[in-house]
Amino acid sequence: MGSRDDGNKAYGRKAFKRSKSHFTDRITADGRGGRPVEAGRYRLVVSRACPWASRAVISRRLLGLDDALSLAVADPIQDDRSWRFTLDPDGRDPVLGIRYLSEAYDKRETGYPGGVSVPAIVDVPTGRLVTNDYQQLTLDLATEWRALHRDGAPYLYPRALRDEIDMVMADVYEDVNNGVYRAGFATDQEEYEAACAGVFRRLDLLTPRLARQRYLVGDTITEADIRLFTTLVRFDAVYHGHFKCNRWKLTENEVLWAYARDLYQTPGFGDTVDFDHIKRHYHQVHTGINPTGIVPLGPDLSGWLTPHHREELGGRPFGDGTPPGPVPAAEEVPARGRP
Repeated sequence: MGSRDDGNKAYGRKAFKRSKSHFTDRITADGRGGRPVEAGRYRLVVSRACPWASRAVISRRLLGLDDALSLAVADPIQDDRSWRFTLDPDGRDPVLGIRYLSEAYDKRETGYPGGVSVPAIVDVPTGRLVTNDYQQLTLDLATEWRALHRDGAPYLYPRALRDEIDMVMADVYEDVNNGVYRAGFATDQEEYEAACAGVFRRLDLLTPRLARQRYLVGDTITEADIRLFTTLVRFDAVYHGHFKCNRWKLTENEVLWAYARDLYQTPGFGDTVDFDHIKRHYHQVHTGINPTGIVPLGPDLSGWLTPHHREELGGRPFGDGTPPGPVPAAEEVPARGRP
């Protein structure tokens, strides 16, 4: 999720087109391309409001990369200069020493296209951006960072299932992950209706699949589940009203609501979600859609903690592995962001 060159007022006022990631360097186990996996060398910069960044937060936690890859959480309210570190003392990231994520981008390249987006990985010694490739970043965490995974880490991108995972993720990305944005930022009725219809068409297609199996691909959590979850967890809070994806609420789809609750209650998912950041970002930053900046009081979040009964479908969340341990104290979501 990026900040636009012409400011936050542009959201909802011009045709929406998701920028491709401009910085696509990869951090690899063998260091090909000059970016080797190395504990402590890199910093992951995220916003808890952003679904693309939230994928990386969940993956990092499930894989136990907390100590190897440090985490910087930006203020959910970005300004026209980009994501800010105003949640930190003195308004600076304590590791990188910068006030704005754009400073790490500028150290890498000037005049780059596509704006300043999260997730981003920054090289700590140089303070330069390494990658903002949100599509590849989590796949590399699952595969290239294996030597630094915790004992009992799940296989989020197992080789035997990659073709099916890729196919499911491509459909979910086009119609759901990106579809809600195309609906929300549409500038004419026809564009909005096509995008909104696509969102619910794909959700309707996923419903019978998830009625018969606990997870999207195979009997364990994979990258595909992470990518669907980050949209579903935001659905009723922002996409239903703010983005006008309102054919039905997630809570009205028995299967998808139970699936989302199952993941939310799985260590590594719900404990990374900050509903306060999510609601404030969408409603206060997208002034082209919500010019008053008023943040709704609802929805009631207590349902996220209710029984889901998905274990009756079988499945093993972490396969032969184990859940991650407690959230590090410094990374706990404040009470106002939780049910």
